[in-house]
Amino acid sequence: MNSSSNTVNRRRSVINWRRRLMPYLFVAPNMFIFITFIIWPAIRGFQISFFDSIDGRTFTPVGAGNYRTIFGDPTVASVAKNTATYVIFYVLISTILAIALALVVNEQKFAKGFFRAIIFLPVMLSPVVVGLIWNDVLDRKVGPLNSLLEALGGGSPGWLVEPKLGMIAVIFVGVWVHIGFYSIILLAGLQGIDRSLLEAASMDGATRSQIVRTIILPLLKPTTLVIIILSTIHGFQSFDFIYTLTGGGPLGATTLIVQYIYDRAFQSPIQYGLGSAAGVILFMIIFAFTALNFLVGKKREAI
Repeated sequence: MNSSSNTVNRRRSVINWRRRLMPYLFVAPNMFIFITFIIWPAIRGFQISFFDSIDGRTFTPVGAGNYRTIFGDPTVASVAKNTATYVIFYVLISTILAIALALVVNEQKFAKGFFRAIIFLPVMLSPVVVGLIWNDVLDRKVGPLNSLLEALGGGSPGWLVEPKLGMIAVIFVGVWVHIGFYSIILLAGLQGIDRSLLEAASMDGATRSQIVRTIILPLLKPTTLVIIILSTIHGFQSFDFIYTLTGGGPLGATTLIVQYIYDRAFQSPIQYGLGSAAGVILFMIIFAFTALNFLVGKKREAI
């Protein structure tokens, strides 16, 4: 009897042990990939930021010299201004248009899935391909946009050769790439709103604009905060489509911080330590903005 009881207890112990272990086994491959390709490179980049290297194999300690060089670089002020301009307008326009687009698609009675697929399509394109496509579209001489403007008597603006127009162009393309992604997230938030609240407001005589302003938008605040955080991160990280669209020009007008990092780390003269230091600074900026947005959102929710 004791032997049988011990056998049952051992089996239960093995089963319980397996149940506790299984979640970790499922998570382990993802954690391995995350640590190998995200955490370790980040740690290594932080370490390299305190060294000077021109070949990635030999490193000379320079302490905080790379950080002093960056803050003493006269081009950093221009890059910071470009990045701030891009991020502010990109986040503002993306958030407003994504909310408007989500509201419109959510009201569709037919082919709602089709419209979702259409607005999400740019997200699926390679950023490099996006840059090449819009490079052709915005071409001053043969681009279809300028051809249309000329036919309407609007002239042919130099979208990619004039500094101010270049910044407008990259902001527009950045919004075009990601707005579908943000709209889908907002659509999920809209569908989580209790329809009875909207129906009750409508029965009480509230107009559509009043319902949106007093019910829908306040209930969408948590989702909107997510969009603001994501768009802020995307704004600071923008590089690939801008590089293929303008190359950072004209006259450096669209050179953002990620391109500054790329140029220092991979363009002659190669300075891996300087590029790593700029990457660390970018991480701190994104972390600070994300934390600030999160704290402000939490404070508003508490109120």
